[in-house]
Amino acid sequence: MATPDFIHTIRADAGKQLLWLPGVSAVVFDDEGRVLLGRRADTGTWAVIAGMPEPGEQPAACAVREVYEETAVRCVAERIVIVRAMPPHTYPNGDICQFMDITIRCRAVGGTARVNDDESLEVAWFDVSAVPELPEHDLLRIEQALSGGPVWFEQAPELDR
Repeated sequence: MATPDFIHTIRADAGKQLLWLPGVSAVVFDDEGRVLLGRRADTGTWAVIAGMPEPGEQPAACAVREVYEETAVRCVAERIVIVRAMPPHTYPNGDICQFMDITIRCRAVGGTARVNDDESLEVAWFDVSAVPELPEHDLLRIEQALSGGPVWFEQAPELDR
């Protein structure tokens, strides 16, 4: 994920300390029930499409924008499937971020999947039973997007009363 300009501005003052940031992940399905994945340029691993909303941008609009920017696929956001605080991540340059991820199920409505920016090495549709190796959190995103269940969220630990 390319670092947005507003993050560079924040980093100029905050240094490398932990930044708590919003993130949006889009699990996109086509009419055949296949899921859209991109192989990330930074890690070489396959993943669902994700990014950060611009200041003031709504999560659904971010999902639609990120999918188009990275894959040239047009989609519509259908519903939120996961809200989850991800673990902190330290980047190679020492910057530390922790994302509050909002995962949105999306439906493809046009375009042809292709690499559309420098964030992906490949873009492809996969049958959900034949996805390449994915991080556990991406498998959860796909599973929840396929379910008709309510929004998934981590349960708060029981408090002693």
